[in-house]
Amino acid sequence: MSTPAPGTTWPALEWEDQTWFPSTALAVGHGLEDYGTRYRSAIPARIAQLIPDPMPKAASSADVAARELSRLDAELGGRVASFAPLLLRSEAASSSQIENITASARAIFSAELGAKTSRNAELVTANTRAMTAAIELADVVTPDAIARMHEVLMSGQPRHTPGRWRDEAVWIGTRSDSPVGAEFVAPHHSRIEELLDDVTAFAKRSDVAPLVSVAVAHAQFETIHPFSDGNGRTGRALAQALLRHRGVTRNVAVPVSAGLLADVEGYHRALTAYRDGDVSPIVTAFADAALRAVGNTRALVADLDQIRAGWNDRLTVRRSSNAWKLLDVFLRRPVLNSAAAAAELGVKQPNVYPPLTALVEAGIVKSKAEHQLGPFWRSDEVLAALDQFARRAGRREAT
Repeated sequence: MSTPAPGTTWPALEWEDQTWFPSTALAVGHGLEDYGTRYRSAIPARIAQLIPDPMPKAASSADVAARELSRLDAELGGRVASFAPLLLRSEAASSSQIENITASARAIFSAELGAKTSRNAELVTANTRAMTAAIELADVVTPDAIARMHEVLMSGQPRHTPGRWRDEAVWIGTRSDSPVGAEFVAPHHSRIEELLDDVTAFAKRSDVAPLVSVAVAHAQFETIHPFSDGNGRTGRALAQALLRHRGVTRNVAVPVSAGLLADVEGYHRALTAYRDGDVSPIVTAFADAALRAVGNTRALVADLDQIRAGWNDRLTVRRSSNAWKLLDVFLRRPVLNSAAAAAELGVKQPNVYPPLTALVEAGIVKSKAEHQLGPFWRSDEVLAALDQFARRAGRREAT
């Protein structure tokens, strides 16, 4: 395997021949040589001992973006209880949207309470759990930790063997029934474990600039494509874990995937360029995404602060009422049922109805029986702010 000289290029993929047997040939059980078709699968370079050398502009952008991520994380550190859950869900929703899995904020928060009306919302909720698992495993950057992220993400989809490496070919192309002629065929499954040991060793090094390391590790993971499905979402969850592992973030999951949403095609082109031996585009993509995410997050925080201030003016019940405590709960969980509200307040369920009623009477939340699960209470203002965040994320202009 060739290694580039410093300051030139990253090692491009090499390739090896494989043979694809259609299912009809396998069913026959003999004479397979008459049915097999040749194709090539990727052989990624081992990167554990390599140092990426992006173009100066890309490297500088990555340094600036890492500092801005850290600055925002520090600003929100004292308000982590209010904003960390919302930003985590926003990151999960944005990462899912890159895979064309979209759902409204209301549908996502309702799905967390057991609503079954939106399959996409359930998938986003699973992605939120995977993001949570990723952050919890940030100190343990290992293949087993990655498998755990995938297990959480795909727990409701057993056909995709949650938490287990694939044992079949996967590819990117127009055909779903054959890798022959595909744009990209991931490495043969026999190479997965060695490649994951290698990329996690790279990710744990401290002599590579943090955001450069995260971008390259993410691109290498996506090239390995170790699972039969869910690789993109798992890879972006891994990126959040690595941001935490490298100390770029310590308190919140700044939704970098929301920044990638502004140019999904560019993100995919950057992954292709990485496989061709150029790290600069993926480093630039992550830097630009991080800066977009910082701006978009600041706008969301400002919107939520304005909403919260307005609630203070509209709620007139006595200060000892639990209705005041529920204001902060609805800011981070804008859809609740009575059980969830009671758990948040630490009271028995019957005792939560008076403060909920007070919020309804003040016009702060609305109540509606939904999904055959009894009444849900929701803040349309917070939900609208989150949906507006998602709309900004999908626009190309700077936030």
